Amino acid sequence: MAIRVMLVDDQVLLRTGFRMVLAAQPDMEVVAEAGDGVEALQVVRSTDVDVVLMDVRMPKLDGVEATRRICAEPNPPKVLILTTFDLDEYAFSGLKAGASGFMLKDVPPGELLAAIRSVHSGDAVVAPSTTRRLLDRFAPMLPGAADPEHKELERLTEREREVMILVAQGLSNGEIAARLVLSEATVKTHVGRILTKLGLRDRVQVVVLAYETGLVRAGGHG
Repeated sequence: MAIRVMLVDDQVLLRTGFRMVLAAQPDMEVVAEAGDGVEALQVVRSTDVDVVLMDVRMPKLDGVEATRRICAEPNPPKVLILTTFDLDEYAFSGLKAGASGFMLKDVPPGELLAAIRSVHSGDAVVAPSTTRRLLDRFAPMLPGAADPEHKELERLTEREREVMILVAQGLSNGEIAARLVLSEATVKTHVGRILTKLGLRDRVQVVVLAYETGLVRAGGHG
């Protein structure tokens, strides 16, 4: 079944460009479009959407608040933030609001398509290095980002904490498996338990919480 994509951007030309790229893919279908956050929220409530490509700066309701509201809906689609600037505070806010990742608008088409497939399959950290650079910049501004003994983390086993730190450093399941000498399936199980125990949506939320609690410091080290 094709991945149902919704395009949200106030620039019609950009939406047209993205639509042409996606329409050429046998496993993707653009099922809806919106020109601002208010319209996006209305459309999501009446259309089956798997992945939303969300612009940040829009009239009426910006992409961050639209993402927050969409992610609060029952069975929400995954949201992929598209931003003009690397290391943009809006992108960080978008991740905190529930987005599964972010990409630059001028990303090569192949990377965008891979990101949509990745987010749809649940592997949320689309560009770990970019996510880490962004979090490194904003982590010092986070409230209470200095308590590695944060009470939420007490639910984790020692091994799960280890895995969480490596996820927050941008490592894939395969890389974590190699580092800890575990099977990839075991790492996947650990990640699943971390998400369940902490009530998190995906890997991006793991990264954000790790920085917020100080489990991982700016610079990427636990």
